[in-house]
Amino acid sequence: MFQPEFDAFADEYYSKLKQTISKASENPEFFAEYKIKDVQKVCHRYSISSNTILDFGSGIGNSIPWFRKYFPHSKLFCSDVSKKSLDISRHRFPGNETHLLITDNRIEVPDKSVDIVFSSCVFHHIPFDLHNDWLQEIKRILKPNGLFIIFEHNTLNPLTVKTVRECSFDEHAQLLSGSYAQSLFKKNGLKPHVRYRIFFPHSLRFLRWSERFLTRIPFGAQYYIFAIKK
Repeated sequence: MFQPEFDAFADEYYSKLKQTISKASENPEFFAEYKIKDVQKVCHRYSISSNTILDFGSGIGNSIPWFRKYFPHSKLFCSDVSKKSLDISRHRFPGNETHLLITDNRIEVPDKSVDIVFSSCVFHHIPFDLHNDWLQEIKRILKPNGLFIIFEHNTLNPLTVKTVRECSFDEHAQLLSGSYAQSLFKKNGLKPHVRYRIFFPHSLRFLRWSERFLTRIPFGAQYYIFAIKK
């Protein structure tokens, strides 16, 4: 993970993200909210406790308002390698969240202490040879029956790939295919479930109600993969 790189982009991260996403006629809040809403749905379907949630790679805090909305009674840990991003997050959304600086490839929470680990478009910034190490670290902090869920860009969607390629803070990104993410989970003893999301642009948003029938079709702009720790 690239601490200096994300420290450098922290001040302008939101504006650059907004500029990039505007090509899809959306805003960062739309993408942040749908993810947390999906996490809530998974929790309800699989009876996952949500007392403690850790946002792995929380950045400047874009997900905080939506965790507050959809998980109002949860204890939220915001964790990141970028101290500057965490400082901005605290300033943007003052509250009761705990901000954790990730150092020495370790998340400073006890073993088996977290119900949900959430990560949004973070793993494509982590070198592939470190993915297994981070999955083991996340398994360490998850409680039994805890949920690990990540959202990533879909490599099979040409518009998504083009958008990532043109985004300055994704310069070193290596996108994870859905099949690779599944194999990564399996290799680390996790049973993966994959769902594809965001099939329609803003101009066709009136069709988004139908997306719940399309989540197994691997052509959405993004996807999420989740597993429940046994």
